[in-house]
Amino acid sequence: MNRLKEKYLKEVVPSLKEKHGYKSIMEVPKLEKIVINMGVGDATSNSKLIEAAAKDLEVISGQKPVITKARKSIAGFKVREGQSIGCKVTLRGENMYNFMDKLISIALPRVRDFRGVSTKAFDGRGNYTLGIKEQLIFAEIDYDSVVKVRGMDIVFVTTAKSNEEAFDLLNELGIPFRK
Repeated sequence: MNRLKEKYLKEVVPSLKEKHGYKSIMEVPKLEKIVINMGVGDATSNSKLIEAAAKDLEVISGQKPVITKARKSIAGFKVREGQSIGCKVTLRGENMYNFMDKLISIALPRVRDFRGVSTKAFDGRGNYTLGIKEQLIFAEIDYDSVVKVRGMDIVFVTTAKSNEEAFDLLNELGIPFRK
């Protein structure tokens, strides 16, 4: 079993149960999925960029990404309906815990002058979004093979009912929030 999942079951659940006064283990919020999204806006002019981004995302997550397409045409951005504009991966179960462990212990400490992640990125329904400026913080990415440095959004979807519950859950799991 993954060490983060073990930590969740052995430490996080009892701690949250006590803090929020849950009666059953089933009430304790848990991490449902992690969605990693990479927008590739410049794929409108060069279709090779979307393949490179998808390859990077696959290396980072260990799962094949889905290419996202534009839902409607926007002339100002030179985007047509149905055109490939990004890629995303939804991680659940074992993959989700493996990725989160890698993110917390290896990738985030590699960010230049890192002071912790913002505490303001909760959506009010217990989900947290984290933006990363470059994919190079992940150890699996080979610096020489990178076509273009680009960022990504990482969304932690939890079963928590409020921001406080989600914050406590993610904090206990080890996400380094700003003090």
